[in-house]
Amino acid sequence: MRWVLALGMMMLTAGSFLTASKAADQPGIPPETVADYLHSIIEADRTFYSIHVVERLQKGGGTKAAEDWRAKKNVLPLPAQFLIEASELAAKTGSKVRYRLISLWPINPKNAPDGPLERQSLEALREHPERSVMGTVKRGDTTYFQAMYADRAVSKTCIACHNGHRKSPKKDFTLHEVMGGLIIEIPLE
Repeated sequence: MRWVLALGMMMLTAGSFLTASKAADQPGIPPETVADYLHSIIEADRTFYSIHVVERLQKGGGTKAAEDWRAKKNVLPLPAQFLIEASELAAKTGSKVRYRLISLWPINPKNAPDGPLERQSLEALREHPERSVMGTVKRGDTTYFQAMYADRAVSKTCIACHNGHRKSPKKDFTLHEVMGGLIIEIPLE
C-alpha cells in the first residue's frame, strides 16, 4: 500500500505543478515532458512490482497475485490492478492527472480502447513501441493532453497470467511484447 500512496503523491505533485504554472501565467513544464516524467515513474514502479514482488513471491510458492485479491488473505493485486488502484488513489487526493491501461486484447472489457483514435494509437505502438503517441482530447468541458506509451510484458508472470486467463482473447504473448498501452492524461486548463 505504501507504493500506491507514494505513486499517488507523485502524481498529485506533478499535476499541481503543471496547473499552478499555467494559472500564474508563468512558463511551466511542457505537458509532453510532464507525461514523460510520469510515465517513467509509473513504468518503474509497475516493473519493480511485477518482477521483484509478484514474480518473486510466486516463485517461492507462497503468496500469489490474483484478480480476487480483496476477498482472500495473502493474495496480492495483479500488476494491472496495482496500477488501477494507484490511479484511483491519486484521483482521491485531488489530482486531475489520470492514467489507465488499455489493450487490443483486454481481459477486462473496461480496458478496451475508447474509440477509433485509441485503437489506431495502440496499433502505432505495436509497430513502433519506442515512440509515444501524443495529442489532445476533450472529456466533458476539459481538454487534456494525452500521451500513450507501449505497455510491454516485463516478466514471465505477465505472460503466464494473460496467456492462461480464460477470458484472454490472445494466448500467445511473449516476453517484452507490447500487450497494450498506458495512457496519461493531463488537464490543460
